[in-house]
Amino acid sequence: MASALLLWIVFVFDLVAFALAVAAEQRRNTAEVITQGDYRYCQYDSDIATGLGVGALVALMASQILIMVASRCLCCGKAMRPSGSRAWAIVLFITCWVFFFIAEVCLLAGSVRNAYHTKYYLSPERKLSCRQLRKGVFGAGAAFVVLTGIVSELYYVSYTRANDGQASYGRDTGVRMGNL
Repeated sequence: MASALLLWIVFVFDLVAFALAVAAEQRRNTAEVITQGDYRYCQYDSDIATGLGVGALVALMASQILIMVASRCLCCGKAMRPSGSRAWAIVLFITCWVFFFIAEVCLLAGSVRNAYHTKYYLSPERKLSCRQLRKGVFGAGAAFVVLTGIVSELYYVSYTRANDGQASYGRDTGVRMGNL
């Protein structure tokens, strides 16, 4: 029961992170060149995408923290029994962290780059380049949020299966000589 509730909470965090990342992609900054007399400068629209990207980053981090605390980060809990579920849990644990790292880097880099505004005044002779976030950075972050969510839930299911049941060996694994 508790693990099903945890999976739902993690799913909701991942869904919120995905929605915020998609919204950030749609609300990226755009800039236009404004001319005043002999000078030109960049005028940017609202900066809402930066906040949405940071919100997605925090929601994904909360999801990852919940899964890792519940599973004791794979290495800090009791030993898992040898099985196919243990092998899958180890593979999915590594994959989950790789996808999480890529998603966080995309969301953080997109948020930082989106917040950067150039406000240089240039004379008409020089070409003015208004820096903008490339299309697809938050979209890539959203894709990796989905992959992280799927893999982290599969990891937790494999982890709980590997911890269920009795170990295939008893506490005393030595040679029993009492019957002789």
